[in-house]
Amino acid sequence: MYPGHWATVHPEKLAIVNSVTGEGRTYRELDDRSNRLAQLLHAQGLRRGDHMALFMENNVAYFDVVWAAMRSGLYLTAVNRYLTAEEAGYIVDDCEAKVVVSSRAMGEVAEGIPAHAPRCERWLALGGEVEGYEDLDKAMSEFPAEPLAEEPAGGFMLYSSGTTGRPKGITRPLPDKGVAENGKAGSGLHQALWGFDENTIYLSPAPLYHSAPLGFCTAAQISGGTVVMMPKFDPRGSLQAIQDHRVTHSQWVPTMFSRMLKLDPSEREGFDLSSHRCAIHAAAPCPRPVKQQMLEWWGDVIYEYYAGTEVNGFTHITPQDWRNKPGTVGKPILGVIHVCDEEGKELPTGEAGIIYFERDHVPFRYHNDEEKTRSSQHPEHENWSALGDVGYVDEDGYLFLTDRATFMIISGGVNIYPQEIEDALIMHPKVADVAVVGVPNEEMGEEVKAVVQPAEGVEADEDLEAEILAYAREHIAHYKCPRSVDFEAELPRLPTGKLYKRLLKDRYWGKHDSRIV
Repeated sequence: MYPGHWATVHPEKLAIVNSVTGEGRTYRELDDRSNRLAQLLHAQGLRRGDHMALFMENNVAYFDVVWAAMRSGLYLTAVNRYLTAEEAGYIVDDCEAKVVVSSRAMGEVAEGIPAHAPRCERWLALGGEVEGYEDLDKAMSEFPAEPLAEEPAGGFMLYSSGTTGRPKGITRPLPDKGVAENGKAGSGLHQALWGFDENTIYLSPAPLYHSAPLGFCTAAQISGGTVVMMPKFDPRGSLQAIQDHRVTHSQWVPTMFSRMLKLDPSEREGFDLSSHRCAIHAAAPCPRPVKQQMLEWWGDVIYEYYAGTEVNGFTHITPQDWRNKPGTVGKPILGVIHVCDEEGKELPTGEAGIIYFERDHVPFRYHNDEEKTRSSQHPEHENWSALGDVGYVDEDGYLFLTDRATFMIISGGVNIYPQEIEDALIMHPKVADVAVVGVPNEEMGEEVKAVVQPAEGVEADEDLEAEILAYAREHIAHYKCPRSVDFEAELPRLPTGKLYKRLLKDRYWGKHDSRIV
């Protein structure tokens, strides 16, 4: 289903509510506002398969835009709100967005985006004046709160950086069905695995531009439930929200678990969590001790899955099965797993290699980059795709992750790609060479470290470290910036010029079987 259905069944029920302010949208309001915006987009000339982008903080209006795109047959690109104007502008331009929606809260960055996306036709913002943008509410008020004559189902085109180069859009074919029909399938997995239905009260503690929060929130609304949206994650606030809103379902990354566990006992005890029957986590492997402590605290309500935007594979593990197989990310319920060596040869059970998911069709394409698309696939099988992780399958068919084939850093469940940071830092006049690696961090899983070879005659000291860190903050989003800088007289490079980054990583990780904390 979709808001048009639930607006007739229970129009005054909240579709989404801000956990802190109490601001919300009923299903009637969500249906009306998404209809008005869909009418505006249609009048602008957007048709099935066209693109629009959303650059906004966690805001109850987020889903006005999501459902306007979904009921118009459009591709929607949710842009990371923490990017710089240049970084966000690149994505807006690359996805070929014809319309962008932002907000006054994002105004400082949003005002700089149009300069980097000259092909976009219309810029809209809500919540106050943003230079270069029209007022969204005023623009929408000119259109009726009625469905379009035809409502083809839309889809998401989210961006995932590779280990090199600019971010790339992940494109899947749009559904052939209309939005009402497609809605039934849109929450099928959530209903089957975790019991989503119209009584679901789903807590979303993460940024909405991420694929998982976006998918889970829309699934809750498709099911007729209520989304409790946190403006930003707060450990104690999460427990308060579960109690106050009688939350039934939630979705987390392991760092959130760590932060809740680190609350003083007096802060985390005394909350009524009895309504909470399903806590789902993914995005990064959860340290075993953290998950064990969470199970002891919350009981057998913690489920885990392993998947990715670029693959159609999906593993799942229940809390009971995880207790029997601690550390696993589950068995595949979508796709067939193949574990292969670097040449693509399948490996025996229990031996670690690159993890591929096989489906009966090619799951995705990178937008305007067939070469990159092919590089993510098995050398001989186009319908086997990989995320770049390394692991093994045990004799009972459970998948365990042991390493990463790429040098992507996962910090607090967020993917960070070293090449982009290296490309920025190498431009500093006092940097001769640089490597960026993920190093252990007990809370975040990994943190970003830059290893720098100073330019000739430059002293490697605390002042240089401070200068490099400040330079990084000027040129890239803060969450990607190194936490620290180490110095080397010369970085290890092969005769071909390729950086032997594994030698650097081993200094920080030691000789362990796993590089995942």
